[in-house]
Amino acid sequence: MTAIHQFVPTFASRDAVGGHTLEVQRTLHSLGIASEIFAADMTPEVRDIAQPIWTFVDRPAADDTHLLYQASTGSWIVQLLLKRREPMIVDYHNITPPRFFAPWEPRVAAELAAGLRQVKRLSRRAVSGWGDSAFNESDLVRLGYRRTRVVPILFDPSTFEREVDASALARLEAARAGGGSDWLFVGRVAPNKAQQDLVKALAAYRQAFDPKARLHLVGGASSHAYLTALEKFVAELGLSDAVEITGSVSAGELSAYYQSADVFVCASEHEGFCVPLLEAMHHRVPIVAFGAAAVPETLDGAGLVLFSKAPQVFASAVARVLGDGGLRDRLMDAGTARLEDFSLERSRASLVAAIDEATGSTR
Repeated sequence: MTAIHQFVPTFASRDAVGGHTLEVQRTLHSLGIASEIFAADMTPEVRDIAQPIWTFVDRPAADDTHLLYQASTGSWIVQLLLKRREPMIVDYHNITPPRFFAPWEPRVAAELAAGLRQVKRLSRRAVSGWGDSAFNESDLVRLGYRRTRVVPILFDPSTFEREVDASALARLEAARAGGGSDWLFVGRVAPNKAQQDLVKALAAYRQAFDPKARLHLVGGASSHAYLTALEKFVAELGLSDAVEITGSVSAGELSAYYQSADVFVCASEHEGFCVPLLEAMHHRVPIVAFGAAAVPETLDGAGLVLFSKAPQVFASAVARVLGDGGLRDRLMDAGTARLEDFSLERSRASLVAAIDEATGSTR
């Protein structure tokens, strides 16, 4: 086996799947294994790194080559891969259940449903299925994969260290000078992320504990309909001055939000891994999160996990974390320790073991 080529529906260096794909390629190259990246769509900054998928279409099949599909959504790439005879590996980053998007974006829901069907179809061809988490691995087992294992998402923690946008930080610090704590959530505005539950919790917290508290929801939107409803909900609660929905931000602005945050909050109903939790650990921001899907697994004690999203329960948990310095320090220290479990060295070792198993290598 001399080559493992990767296939990605949409390739972008700044998202979790894109960063993982690049680290997988670097690891393969370090093993002396050729690896090219092919994408159906790509952002401008990676056009010199990846190739359009059509450049692979007419390549003759090679007995010493495996194909690695980075699965996170539906894509016509799967139809191409199913026509190939090379052994295939599926690296599954989870696909959001369509039920979350169906009321808001029926077309997106249909694409997600198609993606899940495709992952199931690939199970008949794949020599191995990898999941970022045990939660994702359980999906693969349910979808019919015979050989599975957990391969943590590969990322370089140093990428969390970015030069802080000075103007953004100054704006956030000016607001803090007037009092009130800062809650932060990072992730796309999407129905499965349940940002509306964070808004409810903030309203309860402001009423019971801190009338000047603020919530920053950082990230672009995956559903215009849900975003519009969320903005209307915020306004109806009279929280427009307390809830900031930022949209997409620069790396420097993101660092400013982490630096000024008092607590990272997550009410998501579905996460296959949730990289922002690790970013919060890196910045030593204590975490309060609803214990759904892979969130408890990713945290593994490095955050306060709730099994109720009742606004009063969530608000009281945040008040406990912010009011108890000892608890806050323990959570931050636990986060620092947990982050070591996802060091690039450890994750690469897991990847190499998975490659050897999938390819029959006796390295």
